[in-house]
Amino acid sequence: MRVLVVEDHAQLAEWLAKGLRREGMAVDVAMDGQRALDQVDVYPYDVIVLDRDLPVVHGDEVCRTVVAGARDSKILMLTASAAIEDRVDGLGQGADDYLPKPFAFAELVARIRALGRRSLPALPPLLVHGDIRLDPATRVATRAGRRLLLSPKETAVLEVLLEARGAVVSAQELLDRVWDEMADPFTNAVKMAVSRLRAKLGEPAVIETVAQSGYRLQEP
Repeated sequence: MRVLVVEDHAQLAEWLAKGLRREGMAVDVAMDGQRALDQVDVYPYDVIVLDRDLPVVHGDEVCRTVVAGARDSKILMLTASAAIEDRVDGLGQGADDYLPKPFAFAELVARIRALGRRSLPALPPLLVHGDIRLDPATRVATRAGRRLLLSPKETAVLEVLLEARGAVVSAQELLDRVWDEMADPFTNAVKMAVSRLRAKLGEPAVIETVAQSGYRLQEP
C-alpha cells in the first residue's frame, strides 16, 4: 500500500512516516498543500493522510482538488479539532474518513488499512492462493501452515501479487505500490525482493516471471 502523509509539523510527519513504514507501507511525505498536489500528480496513492490546516494550499482545497480529479486515492483527514461541525465540514469536502488529533497510532493504521481495502476491488479479509495465506491486518503470512519470516517489503510484494489473483503485475506497478519516492526507478530492488520472496516461499515455486511483463502467481 502506498500512502502520502501531508503534515506541516516536521516531527509528527517523520514519526508517522517511520511508524507506517514499519507497518509495511510505502510512505511519502509532503509538508504543504501544494507539494501534496504535486505528489498526487506523479504517484498513485492508495491513501492520503491529510492534515486540514496546511500552509500554501489549505487541506480543504487539496481534498477538493484530489476528489475533482477523480483519482482512486482515499483521503483520511486529520485535524486538531474534535468538534462535530469540523468533522462534518471535512467530510463535506470529499474526505473518506476523519480522525481528530491527538489519536492512537494503532487506530490510524487500522483506518488507513480499511481505506486501502476500499480503494481496491472487493477482497476477502484473508488473502489465499493454494497453501499460501496472508492476513493483511496482522501482516502474517503462512505456507502450508508454516509461518513465513518475511520483511515488510517482501510481505507487501506478496500482498500485491495475491490481490492480483493470478494476473500479471509489472515491476513498475510493484515499485509504485511498495516503494516510496526515494526508490531509484532504475534499481533492481523489485527483482531482488521477488527473488528473496521466492526463496522464503520455498518449493514448489509459485511466483512466475512473465517475460517483458512482470510477475504473477502460478495456478496451485
